[in-house]
Amino acid sequence: MRARLESLDLVANNLSNLSTPGFKADRERFSLYLSEGTRVAQEGGGGVVQPFLPVVESRWSDRSQGELRATGNMNDVALSGRGFLQANGPEGPLFTRNGKFEVTATGKLVTPEGLEFASESGKPFQLDSTLPVTVDADGTIRQQGIECGQLKVVDWSAETPSSKRPAGYFQLAAGAIGELQHSNAQLRQGYQEQSNLNPAEASVRLVEIMRQFEALHKAAQIGADMKRYLVEEVAKVSG
Repeated sequence: MRARLESLDLVANNLSNLSTPGFKADRERFSLYLSEGTRVAQEGGGGVVQPFLPVVESRWSDRSQGELRATGNMNDVALSGRGFLQANGPEGPLFTRNGKFEVTATGKLVTPEGLEFASESGKPFQLDSTLPVTVDADGTIRQQGIECGQLKVVDWSAETPSSKRPAGYFQLAAGAIGELQHSNAQLRQGYQEQSNLNPAEASVRLVEIMRQFEALHKAAQIGADMKRYLVEEVAKVSG
């Protein structure tokens, strides 16, 4: 039942982010563990019915690409291929597939959450907020044809420890920044990557988990009722 609750929480979070641009759905990885009650029964020579308990060992993020949808908004940028845009977070670099940008009154190039996009040179972008911005396929930023810097697009291997953060951001574990690799993903201006979650599949999964939980809860209630009945019968015999 605990494992089903954890799965329910995961699926519910996926569905709540269905409209988050570039969101990567989470999946669960299960393992079977010998329960404490089973160990006691085995040591005492007693029999067991179900010796192993399923536990959600870990979560992993499906980094496959979502659909690229044309928006007609030149402040939208989508990545085609593996990779992430790097942004400067309050506690270090953060990485996102959501390329929607804004130019502040002071000329900073920022995410919808107000984080500055990182450049390949390491220097902050300094743009004119009154002029349109053009983004080339390699991430080069231009205004009126003049190059203003290049967006930093990176990637990392599946073995590199990373974690999800709010708004679809990823953060690498401390000390893993050195494992970042340059990405050859192509940037497409005027497009937005959709969540890679299949809503129909997630809805079916949600119903399936709820039914499993209800069945397990009912079985637990039946087991409790049987134990109570046995205790009452023993008390009657003893009396």
